[in-house]
Amino acid sequence: MPCAMLIENPWFWAAAVPAVLIVGISKGGVGGGLGTVGVPILSLVVDPRIAAAVLLPVLCLIDLMSLKAYWGRWHRRNMRILIAAAMIGILAGALTFRHLNADAIRVLIGVIAILFALRTWLGARQADRPASVPNAVRGGLWGAVAGFTSFVSHNGGPPVAVYLLPQKLDKTLYQATTVVFFAAINYVKLVPYWLLGQFPATNLTVSAALFPLAVAGTLLGVWLHTRISDRFFFIAAYVLLFGIGIKLVYDGMTGLLA
Repeated sequence: MPCAMLIENPWFWAAAVPAVLIVGISKGGVGGGLGTVGVPILSLVVDPRIAAAVLLPVLCLIDLMSLKAYWGRWHRRNMRILIAAAMIGILAGALTFRHLNADAIRVLIGVIAILFALRTWLGARQADRPASVPNAVRGGLWGAVAGFTSFVSHNGGPPVAVYLLPQKLDKTLYQATTVVFFAAINYVKLVPYWLLGQFPATNLTVSAALFPLAVAGTLLGVWLHTRISDRFFFIAAYVLLFGIGIKLVYDGMTGLLA
């Protein structure tokens, strides 16, 4: 869908406004890894590849705003393992991006969304397990998966969470590690996205129009961080994410089997 059609499409804005606000609030410190909802929400109304291209500059702006609070506070060994592996995943994503069918991407994003929502329940049942330690093999595997899914759909959060959460890191250490990790790979992704022609001036115009929402959402997340519990935000957002995941899988499979 060309940029002009995006601007004129009320359904795009109806999806983009809550998507960017939720991503900003999450990155600002409320709702954990719910920055992953952006592409799934937009994929309900546009090609997932366009959704990813429009959101990447927005994510980079949000990341830049989030870095100051967490700079220098990340887990260094985990960061070395994850970033090195993510480069492999990003390369794989760049090489296959043009060959991925839009419906196949919808199915992929939908499955990730469903699994990420289910992980919250499964994770609660595993709370009493002993903490694991950083591991180059596990971190390399999940880091590469995160690089690939992040490149295709900005959904690298679930693979990283699968690796980091069992380590039971301090909340700030965990948040800093994920914030800096995704800031690093999002800025790396700018290069292959540009080379793949994902950033024509028209797409960047739409991204720029979403910048104020990104700033507002991030600042709201920072403000809410010490004032409210994540509980209700988590419940509503994960139910939304699970429902969107089911819809995307259904739409994608319908398209693939047509």
